[in-house]
Amino acid sequence: MNQMDTRLAKLARGGDRAAFAELVELYKDKIYHLAYRMLHNRHEAEEIVQETFLRVYTNLERYDEQQKFSTWIYRIGTNLCIDRLRKRKATYSLDAEIHDGEGNDWYATLASEDTAPDDQIVLSETQVQIRESIETLPEKYKAVVILRYLQDLSLQEISDVLKMPVTTIKTRLHRGRDFLRKKLEQIL
Repeated sequence: MNQMDTRLAKLARGGDRAAFAELVELYKDKIYHLAYRMLHNRHEAEEIVQETFLRVYTNLERYDEQQKFSTWIYRIGTNLCIDRLRKRKATYSLDAEIHDGEGNDWYATLASEDTAPDDQIVLSETQVQIRESIETLPEKYKAVVILRYLQDLSLQEISDVLKMPVTTIKTRLHRGRDFLRKKLEQIL
């Protein structure tokens, strides 16, 4: 896919609108899910997708073909989300959305085993508590945890996206997990 992305980016840079439309098609859902998981708001996630592709389009000449296109576009999307989070004041609501665009909470993507209805209620409550705990992570850990565990990016890819050394990513991931563990020990 990397070579195809690079080829499409080159064509789009040369003015090929169909190539740019293909890039949008390939990445719009991935960027939406990234933004939704970071911001927990459908409307804001949709805005981030639009802003990401606007930035991609206006900066295509700056894309370095030696790096993966996916890394470049994830960096743009992630930075836009981080900027949005910084501008936002921390607000938590009992009515906050916990579902993705398909009507499932993001824990539904985890492998599950059939459980009794009572166990499912406990599991569901636990998932909500984990999600709420992730929302309370300090910003510098939150992006790393989401990119690693929810977007399934490798440590190197996260390093490329956030422009940080892999050792920093490992440290933030470790500290983010510790933060979550301590928070969940208090709750569960």
